[in-house]
Amino acid sequence: MPGQRSITEAENLAAAKLGDFPIRRDQMAAVANIYRAASAVRQHLENSVLRGSDLTWTAFVVLWVVWVWGESETRHVAEEAGISKGTLTGVARTLESRGLVRRADHPTDGRLVLLALTDEGEELMRRVFPAFNEEESFVTGQLSDAECRSLAEGLRSVVLQVEEHGEERRRTLLNGAAPAPRRSGRRPKA
Repeated sequence: MPGQRSITEAENLAAAKLGDFPIRRDQMAAVANIYRAASAVRQHLENSVLRGSDLTWTAFVVLWVVWVWGESETRHVAEEAGISKGTLTGVARTLESRGLVRRADHPTDGRLVLLALTDEGEELMRRVFPAFNEEESFVTGQLSDAECRSLAEGLRSVVLQVEEHGEERRRTLLNGAAPAPRRSGRRPKA
């Protein structure tokens, strides 16, 4: 992409800048590449698949969550999509105006709102998702099936580490204590 450095250039610049800083370089590289990969994949999927259906990444993720989970409270959709409730409100309004989702009041709690796909939303996901998955196959094309499984398991472990221990870590950091690094071994498969 014009104006952006290649991954190799970025890595070389970071190595030169950090010199002999006492840091964990492998962990830094892993997190940096999670971010780089997510950004590259997101941009590719927006440009190759989603744009043709006039969808943003966020709109697609909201549709995906509601498609998979079925009718859901907006707060749960926002959380699963990784967006704020305010962002979800705007995205849901746009999707509703396009006839892809419907919003309804919660049957027992008037403060809550439910989201569900319309028939048009269901049809759109059935049409778009196979093309989306084809591009998922493209972006992982240099990996074998076993490598894809291993990568998915490794990333799942990263997510579990944050989900299971992130809050405790944040509290420790906020209290000014220097926590010892948590080095959990590989988790057994469930």
